Amino acid sequence: MEPDLHLDVPLYVAGPLVLFCLLLAAYLSAAETAITGASRQRMHRLAQQGNKRATLVNDLLDRKDETVSAVLLGNNVVNIFSASLTTAVLTELFGAAGVVYATLAIGAMVVIFAEVMPKTWALLRADRVALILAPSIMITVAILGPMARGVAWISRFFLGLMRVHTDHTHDAGEQNELLRGAIEMHGEGAGNADAPHEKAMLRSVLELGDRTVGDVMTHRGSVALIDADQPTDTIVTQVLAAPYTRIPLHRGQPDNVVGVLHAKDLFRAVKAAGSPEAVRIDDVMTPPWFIPESTVLFDQLQAFRARHEHFAIVVDEYGALRGIVTLEDIIEEIVGDIEDEHDAIKRGVVRRDDGSMICQGDVPIRDLNREFGWNLPQDVAITIAGLVLHEARRIPEVGQMYAFYGFRFEILKREGTRIAELRIFPPAAIQVG
Repeated sequence: MEPDLHLDVPLYVAGPLVLFCLLLAAYLSAAETAITGASRQRMHRLAQQGNKRATLVNDLLDRKDETVSAVLLGNNVVNIFSASLTTAVLTELFGAAGVVYATLAIGAMVVIFAEVMPKTWALLRADRVALILAPSIMITVAILGPMARGVAWISRFFLGLMRVHTDHTHDAGEQNELLRGAIEMHGEGAGNADAPHEKAMLRSVLELGDRTVGDVMTHRGSVALIDADQPTDTIVTQVLAAPYTRIPLHRGQPDNVVGVLHAKDLFRAVKAAGSPEAVRIDDVMTPPWFIPESTVLFDQLQAFRARHEHFAIVVDEYGALRGIVTLEDIIEEIVGDIEDEHDAIKRGVVRRDDGSMICQGDVPIRDLNREFGWNLPQDVAITIAGLVLHEARRIPEVGQMYAFYGFRFEILKREGTRIAELRIFPPAAIQVG
């Protein structure tokens, strides 16, 4: 005779046990989702503000693999026990058909009440749920942690046999991409009118490590240079006419920059001496600060802060003058153009009624991309004229038209070999035409 394997569990005992198991499974499901979805950045900030529960969450996040393993282990044990208990009771009541009834009943209850509902709640409010459940999760990990570590070690062992790496640390590139992704998600669906501008600024901050001063400098063709060998009164007149506070001084060739003249220093010296003729320019100007055009913007920003200076002379690998860069240039790369009362009103771009734009050749490509949302390449040239020359592979004639990157470019004016003015037809203007 076969032994009697039926479990004699009264219904009034089994019912509350199954309900308790479902509640425990719901708690463990919510805990798992909350820990995996909690924001480490927000928890770090709350912990710095003295939130003790946030400190517990950070501790759990530091041991996320152990925490999740313990919670999953407990959840599976509880679900298996509740399913076994339900099957035993219903088999007692309905015989072999009880297995089917138990499968349908416990399956529906586990999916709805122990999985979907708690995980949905925890997913929608991950940080809040993590803070609420943190103390109880710590107790769960303390109880099930040793067994969970053993299970995790076994799992990693078999994954290692299959040559699957279990090191979950992110390298610098992955961390950078995570941050960029968070920036792109900023303000999505929130109806924040400032979100696009905030995202542009945050992206620009990250790009400071990728761009060089050569990308943002004022090119030598647009730099106001003054010959230091001229009479002082002539220099004073030129400084007054220039819209700048600091002006490079040269002797002989423009590449031979010998100093930087600050307008206030010059005017103070003239006032103290009584006349411009009594002032020696060499006594007023300050030594120039030369930097290579390959200097990374972030490094240059730090250098400006360390030296307490706002102005540097940019040179190429041969020491030839390439342009100037100021602290304002780097700040504008982050926040956009900053115009004051001395900035030129004409910015080099004029819109036409047909959608095209009349553009000066020395307008930087990055300014056009930022202003109009274009995606013209910035790695082949700095100015829009340079981009046309790069694509044309020759010095274009006035009236010639080129098409690339979805745009059309018409040459309107040349000064020597330099493209002084051109007309740009964006894709939208081309389609309308």
